[in-house]
Amino acid sequence: MIYSLDKINEMAEGDEDFVHSVISVFLEEVPADLEALEKEIEAKNHEQIYKLAHKIKPNVDLLGMEATRANALDIETMGKNMANMDQIESKFPQLKKDILQVITELQNDFHLQ
Repeated sequence: MIYSLDKINEMAEGDEDFVHSVISVFLEEVPADLEALEKEIEAKNHEQIYKLAHKIKPNVDLLGMEATRANALDIETMGKNMANMDQIESKFPQLKKDILQVITELQNDFHLQ
C-alpha cells in the first residue's frame, strides 16, 4: 500500500461518509487529470503540464503519497520553468505507475469500481 488515510481521517474526525467522498472524488478526477497530463506531455505543452501537475499534487498529498507528491511537484516545476521535455518525460512514468497502483488499491479497499 503506497497511500495513507491519516490526513483524510484527521480531517474527517470519524465521519466515514467524508472519507468515502474524498476517495470517490480522487477516483473520479485524478485518472482524467493523469490522462490529460500524459497527452500534454506528448504535445510538449509546458503550460498545461504545469497546470495539470499542480492539480494532481494536492490529491496525492491528501492520500499521504509523499514520493508521488514530490514527483508531481518536480513535473509541475519543470512545466512552469519550460524545462527540457526529456526531463519531464523521464519523470512521468513513475508518477503514472504510482497513481494507477493507488487507484487499483482504493477501488479494491473501498469496493469501488
